[in-house]
Amino acid sequence: MGIIIRLAITAVSLWIATLVIDGIEVSGTAAGKAGTLLAVAAIFGLVNAVLRPIIKTIGCGLYVFTLGLIAVVVNGLLFMLTSWIAGQLDLSFHVDSFWPSAVLGALLVGIVSWLLNMLVPDGDD
Repeated sequence: MGIIIRLAITAVSLWIATLVIDGIEVSGTAAGKAGTLLAVAAIFGLVNAVLRPIIKTIGCGLYVFTLGLIAVVVNGLLFMLTSWIAGQLDLSFHVDSFWPSAVLGALLVGIVSWLLNMLVPDGDD
């Protein structure tokens, strides 16, 4: 049940990013947008679960050298990769450019997800 809640939280974060940031778009009917956002949230979760540890391991020196600021660039690149995968799957989610759209979108999704996850109990308590 927890994974479904986390998926919904990520979908809501993506939806907020489409509203706030120009260059991040999802199209279709309301039900189509909801389904697309849930699918993109799943893709984003998989991309982060698989690639982020590999990137951190390989690029650990770069993380140390930049005091972790390279993570902003990595998050933007993973967000762009998510957009590309969504396009390959014919989902109507698109991120226009790397710098303002992908980087700010990834930051916003991360912050909103973090805030919403703080409001939802883990179930470990």
